Amino acid sequence: MSEAKQVWSQCLGFLKENVPTQTYETWFQPIKILSLSDEEIFLQVPNQFFYDWIESHYKEILNRAIENVTGNGLKVHYTVNVSKPAKEQVKNNPVDKKAVEEIASEAKKDSQNQPRKKKSRIVEKGTKINKNYTFDRFVEGKSNQFAKASAIAVAKSPGKTSFNPLVIYGDTGLGKTHLIQAIGNEVLQEERVEKIVYVTSDTFTLDFINAIQKNKSVNFSNYYRDVDMLLLDDIQFFEGKESTQEQFFHIFNSLYQHGNQVVLTTDKHPMELKGMQKRMLSRFQSGLTVDVQPPDLETRIAILKEKAEDENLAIPFDVITYIAKNIKSNIRELEGALIRLMAQSSLLKVDVDLDLARRMLSDITGSDPDKVAPASVSIDNIQEIMGNKYDISLDTLVSKSRKQEVAEARMIAMYFSRKLTDLSLKKIGLYFGGRDHSTVVHACKKVDKQIRDSEDFRSKINSIEAEIRGRT
Repeated sequence: MSEAKQVWSQCLGFLKENVPTQTYETWFQPIKILSLSDEEIFLQVPNQFFYDWIESHYKEILNRAIENVTGNGLKVHYTVNVSKPAKEQVKNNPVDKKAVEEIASEAKKDSQNQPRKKKSRIVEKGTKINKNYTFDRFVEGKSNQFAKASAIAVAKSPGKTSFNPLVIYGDTGLGKTHLIQAIGNEVLQEERVEKIVYVTSDTFTLDFINAIQKNKSVNFSNYYRDVDMLLLDDIQFFEGKESTQEQFFHIFNSLYQHGNQVVLTTDKHPMELKGMQKRMLSRFQSGLTVDVQPPDLETRIAILKEKAEDENLAIPFDVITYIAKNIKSNIRELEGALIRLMAQSSLLKVDVDLDLARRMLSDITGSDPDKVAPASVSIDNIQEIMGNKYDISLDTLVSKSRKQEVAEARMIAMYFSRKLTDLSLKKIGLYFGGRDHSTVVHACKKVDKQIRDSEDFRSKINSIEAEIRGRT
């Protein structure tokens, strides 16, 4: 390894230890060292935007890394790599809110200097673009912040950023289609380009097959080459279709070379796609690849609240929270559960409450989600945690004492014994001084009511439950 590369490797080591992982992987790992002297260091960055961001956000920490390694404050010079767009991989790491806003703001400034073309028109091949799929209606959380910001940047300045192609990947039902269609809707509204095509990969394949059958392959190719923006959904369905891949490869190259924007979605990272031409995967890597992850609890709650508001549904907050806590991996399943809950409420002519939500999820999963807990959860664990939490002994917890703190600790312990174990009401009562099952039922109902009525109490219960589950 040359001296320059060795120095830069040590600088990267310093940066890796002193900045967040996402910051390191996104902004420092792509930098290459070109040369080094006693007074200067020359670095290559992928593009102008990259340079501006480093200078405005990370100049100080970069200088500190260089000084720490070399012992001197070297003058830093940058060279922008203009041979091809930046190869930027954004992985499963959230970015801070300010960074997200800056990325979109940067693209917006650029777009204001771009002349508008003739009135935009969008061509929907087989699948209609949902007019409700806009950026405003996309619920943002840590799991999708960067993907949304990147999509906004592309929509504000199509073909003018280094994010070409933009590849959005993630599991089914996490919002990829919403984002790609939001790009189409935004560009259409702002009239940034003249012709946009939105198409799913299976429709693209069928079009290609029909073109072959009718000896119109040239017409097919020319049609797709003559667009300003191509939005192609679910490219994983190109796997194993060699002729379709070959055709798309040439269409992609033509669009890319003419500076026209391409946006793709897939259910996995492009490099994990099987049966795909390596040269095509290489093209995908030349732009920006971003992922969307399963939403966290707060984002799931926000999604359900927005869905309820859109449908004018009056859903109690504790019911929304319950659904969000028990359906974690898929936004479509979340929204589907909400609709099913309302349907059951209407058919059974009963109010939407926590009990109905429990029964509804039990019908979906085949078990009560509340009782899905580690097998090692025991009443002994629960009683020990409650005793420590309220600073009372086990004897006091199961005694007949009616002191407020003792009664509350006992009530909550019974609630979690019912929720997190498979023991019958009668057996739970025996663990608490030989109380009968009606006392346990009363305690559980009282806790449920306080959860609904008090946000502070609800927060306390969530914290205790996390501790119980974490202990096992």
